[in-house]
Amino acid sequence: MNIWENMLIEFQDDEGLNLEVLRVLWINSPGTEIVTIDINNPKAFPVWQQTRELEEALTEQKAKHLEADPFAYLYRPENLISEKHRQLRDFAWTLIAPMIEKGTDIFFHRERGRLVQEIIDRTGSTKPTIYKYLRMYWQGGQKHNALLPRYDNCGGKGKKRQITRKLGRTSQQTKLKGKPEGINVDDQIRLIIIQSAKKFHEKQGLTLKDSHQRMLETVFSLKIQDREGVTIPLLWAENQCPTLRQFCYWYYKQKDLEKSLITREGQRRYNLRYREITGTCSDLASFPGALWQIDSTIADIYLVSSLDRNRIIGRPVLYLVVDVFSRLIVGFNVSLEGPSWLGASLALLNAATDKVKFSQEFGISIDAHEWPCQHLCKRLQTDRGSEYISHSAREALKTLNIELSLTPAYRPDWKAVVERLFRTINDEVIHWQPGAVYKPRERGDKDYRLEAIYTLKEFSQILIRMIVEYNNYHYLKDYPLTKEMISDHVHPCPRELWDWGTRNCGRPRTESGEIVRLNLLHRGEATVTRQGICFRHPMVNLSNRLRYTCSLAITEQWFIKARVNGSWKIPVAYDPRYSHKIYLIIENGKKTEICQLLPASKTFYDCDLLEILDYFASQSLTQQSTQKEQRQAKATLNAYLEQYQTSAQEKTEKARQSDSKRSRIKGIRSARKQEREHERSFNIENNQPEDLTTQTAPVIPLPTLINSIDEDDEEYIAPRRPFDKLRNFQNKKLNDE
Repeated sequence: MNIWENMLIEFQDDEGLNLEVLRVLWINSPGTEIVTIDINNPKAFPVWQQTRELEEALTEQKAKHLEADPFAYLYRPENLISEKHRQLRDFAWTLIAPMIEKGTDIFFHRERGRLVQEIIDRTGSTKPTIYKYLRMYWQGGQKHNALLPRYDNCGGKGKKRQITRKLGRTSQQTKLKGKPEGINVDDQIRLIIIQSAKKFHEKQGLTLKDSHQRMLETVFSLKIQDREGVTIPLLWAENQCPTLRQFCYWYYKQKDLEKSLITREGQRRYNLRYREITGTCSDLASFPGALWQIDSTIADIYLVSSLDRNRIIGRPVLYLVVDVFSRLIVGFNVSLEGPSWLGASLALLNAATDKVKFSQEFGISIDAHEWPCQHLCKRLQTDRGSEYISHSAREALKTLNIELSLTPAYRPDWKAVVERLFRTINDEVIHWQPGAVYKPRERGDKDYRLEAIYTLKEFSQILIRMIVEYNNYHYLKDYPLTKEMISDHVHPCPRELWDWGTRNCGRPRTESGEIVRLNLLHRGEATVTRQGICFRHPMVNLSNRLRYTCSLAITEQWFIKARVNGSWKIPVAYDPRYSHKIYLIIENGKKTEICQLLPASKTFYDCDLLEILDYFASQSLTQQSTQKEQRQAKATLNAYLEQYQTSAQEKTEKARQSDSKRSRIKGIRSARKQEREHERSFNIENNQPEDLTTQTAPVIPLPTLINSIDEDDEEYIAPRRPFDKLRNFQNKKLNDE
């Protein structure tokens, strides 16, 4: 093994204990002899050795090459060395420089002694001082900075001292007023301080000042009772108690920061706020689609109803699905549905949807490369929300071959990618829109709820625009680019990382839209009636207001069969974001058929299903609020009807006293004729113009009755009219059609 100048060679015994560390100071030209010095011996001198001795020790592994130089810290830039230390270094160099310049003479005992004596005679320095500087120079690596003062070696670091007096600076009270000095903190008092700090500061949450006070009351006091029998601690004199400064010093000196934070803040807050962060979430995902994160939040904005913009419908729930490898937002869902598996499943459905067609439904035109994801992931990471641990969620994800990864409770930092995106959306988009929630709200400010102007669809349009901008242009300054990404000049934005990952690392899975819909859309029941396929929301009864149709129903004449045989139930899948279509589940769940909204329900064509539910709920409340007026109006009507009935009955009973029942029935026709003539005469007299009131009204002759009609008939039969044939002809033609 080759040996070089300034090399460090460490010798160890059989038990691995360090015996000595030699530094090679000089090697002769043939390489047969070397000069070494023990760097750990404070009285060491240069020693001549045979090179082969060290080579054999290295070969037999009795010694080894030491790569870490313990004096490496001395060789730092000049600007990091204080002026005083530079002066001391330069002074030492001026003393030994003439000897160092003599070359190898200094390594010989007699020559070294003569040179040292010359320096003493010339400078007046002492022999120990000169040898101290020489050892510093040789042991430190034979460089200029090896002569820097080593004050770090001064004192007894880590060693207990024998205390013979009061430590610390004398207080002003002692200097000026002669008060006794305080006490030194020995092992017993130090233990009391540490235990008191843990009890009162860490566990009970008191400040260090209050914890010090409680320690004095508990330990450094006498317990006395006052007149009322209350035990009061009588504190010792100040010079017999540890001060607050001593209390804080020994607490900070002895405390374990991690345990202290866990005890004081709790394990949950420690994990969330104080734990070390040594890795990145990108280590968990090796390609796009390997790991997605999903989470929900209540968006900080109030919306209005699309059916009535004067009605505020509150804040929507926003779901985001993010690819961990590329940070691409692969899907989202915004609806009025509370945090549930319904909202989460719709966000996953959106991730597997063609984004070009999806954006077109909101009137937005994008290219396929601007939002490239229409896939499913291998693993889905989320919190322990009830929507993800439900039976329906687990079964749906299992069918789609998606592994569910649940983070620990109260650990949102485990899905930091999606959590950070919520803040990005709030900071860059939502908080600048009318109706946004802003805090703190000061007195006199406008109510931000009254500023709401966006409907659910309009808010979705805003989010689509924001997501497209984020995916294509957001610069991920903290993204850990790999060497391959750097060599391929990958720009750290989500879409470029997605494209590069799919080309070089792996591709996400894809499934047909029918399979995804069958597993992720929620199920309900619809009723086939003569008026169409009537959908009833499972939570709210919408009666028969939303009616649909499909090609299968028309081909198999479902609506005619329902009119003939009665209605029946069919299973459907639905998306609450869109009321204009539902999915008919046929052949025991093997296929789906799209059902479109009928024109009869076109009022709700472009509305969210939950908005429709809200509208009908408000209509129901309005109807209930008017019931009192309706009942009052009905009571008034009944009172008048009863009065009219009583009056008419009294008059009729009085008039029919002399006539028999037979005569009353037999005279119906003549009575009808007389009443009609009287009515005509009355109408003519009361409907004449004012200037013709003096003229005599002409007498209109009544038509002659048919002789074949018996005057004793009880009913009047109207004569046949010519338009009866026309009515019969129209009915016949309609039935034929």
